[in-house]
Amino acid sequence: MVIAGAFGLFYAYAVWNALDFLIAQASGTLGLSGYGWFVLLLAVAFPIIVFGVAFAVGWKRTWWQFALVLLAGLGLVAVFWLNVLAYSAVAGDALLG
Repeated sequence: MVIAGAFGLFYAYAVWNALDFLIAQASGTLGLSGYGWFVLLLAVAFPIIVFGVAFAVGWKRTWWQFALVLLAGLGLVAVFWLNVLAYSAVAGDALLG
């Protein structure tokens, strides 16, 4: 449980960061389009889903395999977050209403 808790803090940071970005974009002067809401809400939900899947896959394994599965999931979350940031930087007009 210590390993899951430690990695859970990193996943929670990813959720908090995505939620902060969503609020900042939605409360801007132009707001968000429907597609923008979808992309940014998916960025909030994705770390929670990945943590659940990684926990389900790794919880019956040894401690180092469990940590490795959670680390791989965290890497997947980081790559997805970078894709969201790159998309919003390049196609910012598509996210804005």
